[in-house]
Amino acid sequence: MNTTPQRFSIYFNVHLVSDSTGETLNAIQRAACAQFENVQPLEHNYYLVRSERQLERVMREIEAAPGVVWYTISDEVLRQKLESFCREHGVATLPVLDASIAMLGRHLGISANQKVAGQHALDDDYFERMEAINFTLAHDDGQNVDGLVGADVILLGVSRTSKTPTCVYLANRKVKAGNIPLVPGVPLPPFIEKLGPKGPLVIGLKVSAERLVQIRRQRLISLDQDEHTIYADEAAVRDEVTQANRLFQRNKWKTIDVSRRSVEETAAAILNLLNERKA
Repeated sequence: MNTTPQRFSIYFNVHLVSDSTGETLNAIQRAACAQFENVQPLEHNYYLVRSERQLERVMREIEAAPGVVWYTISDEVLRQKLESFCREHGVATLPVLDASIAMLGRHLGISANQKVAGQHALDDDYFERMEAINFTLAHDDGQNVDGLVGADVILLGVSRTSKTPTCVYLANRKVKAGNIPLVPGVPLPPFIEKLGPKGPLVIGLKVSAERLVQIRRQRLISLDQDEHTIYADEAAVRDEVTQANRLFQRNKWKTIDVSRRSVEETAAAILNLLNERKA
């Protein structure tokens, strides 16, 4: 008989707030979490936050799902507003670049210029990346579906299959990515199933029903909502996943199982598929 005690995963909310692409935050957050066993961060990503209106939305999200906040924001007014809000609500914050910038400033004997997205040179590569990011943000979660004909890749998947963070990650690699959620009873835009080999690459994100139930229940718990709803009901989720898989199979779309993949691994697999297609 196995007497080894079972170790349950620890779930927590982590809010990544950036006035740029968020690539630095994502890399540091994942590197830090990898040092802890059985820790599963529930990521909330906010990119290109450069106005008080955008920050207000971020703070509402933080209040709804308390956790930890890591940020890279250069604007002093926005920084102070975010820090003050988090102190009032007892939320831990970390300006991830401050220590590195301060150390480098002391070594060089000069002050940093606090430039937004200063790591990005204003060359063709930069503008291509920003164009991809703007496209992705405009075509996230089923928005502006008619414009998806201009995408490099379209991701389809049921709720909580990491469609948005994967698209943003791809955009940072200059890939114009959009995504459409598969919602029971809601048909896809007709043109999606008619896209030919010269159109955007359509990829279905698959996930096991067991894993999806776990993710959705933890999401509801983090939002202080009832976890016993049809959204996380095992039978309903299993049917939802089955219908999605049948859709992928019927259209002979490429699929990626994201049940145990990180966003980086999913994006890497998509980039490989895009490269194969170009070749």
